[in-house]
Amino acid sequence: MRLLLDFIRPTSGRAELFGLDARIHSVDIRQRVGYLPGELETYTNLTGREMLTYFASLRGRIDWNYAEVLAERLELDLSRSIKTLSKGNKQKIGLVQAFMHKPELLLLDEPTSGLDPLMQQEFYIMVREAKAEGRTVFLSSHVLTEVERIADRIGIIREGKLILEEAVTTIKDKALRQLEMHFASSVPAETFNGLPGVRNLRIENNIVYCSIEGSVDALIKAAAQFEVINITSHEPDLEEIFLAYYS
Repeated sequence: MRLLLDFIRPTSGRAELFGLDARIHSVDIRQRVGYLPGELETYTNLTGREMLTYFASLRGRIDWNYAEVLAERLELDLSRSIKTLSKGNKQKIGLVQAFMHKPELLLLDEPTSGLDPLMQQEFYIMVREAKAEGRTVFLSSHVLTEVERIADRIGIIREGKLILEEAVTTIKDKALRQLEMHFASSVPAETFNGLPGVRNLRIENNIVYCSIEGSVDALIKAAAQFEVINITSHEPDLEEIFLAYYS
């Protein structure tokens, strides 16, 4: 994110936003971006309103009424001095300044850090509203349940390299699911050996345990030869997928 905004510069290669070079056109790019850094620096002697007014004067063309609506939604008291605010309330100031000019692109680094669960829900609504208006939200988060909840596409970085970038639904479709099939009587293992996508097959006490990737059609047809009492499917969450790429 800092590289995209020209706060740091690449050792090689280049980046573009809106078709503009991130280094040559950094000022033009920043005018169209809302940014929340991972470590937000504030002017502690100002009130929340004074700090946001300062940011608004730098940006220009700010609908102040919208900024106040955002503060109200996040239950942020703009009259208080920043030095008296908790980490969560300082984070709210960062969110308001990032959203208040309705930028084309939002770059948000760990945006819910310090927020209580109710305010996290309000933030998710703000993200959905931005997406509905055709704006792009690019966020970094280690809270994978949060990423899974609000992201359409994800990228996974490992040792400084982007090792995966794909739609969340596509990634989950490719991931291994854990199946547990309960039968009325014992079933022979050879019934399921060699079936497409079936891995880690294990049979214990009339229960077949296995992992499966892709379609379950062949597995279900094989199981239908016997009396099936129950089938349990465990869908992988993003955290399991993430850990699989790191292990």
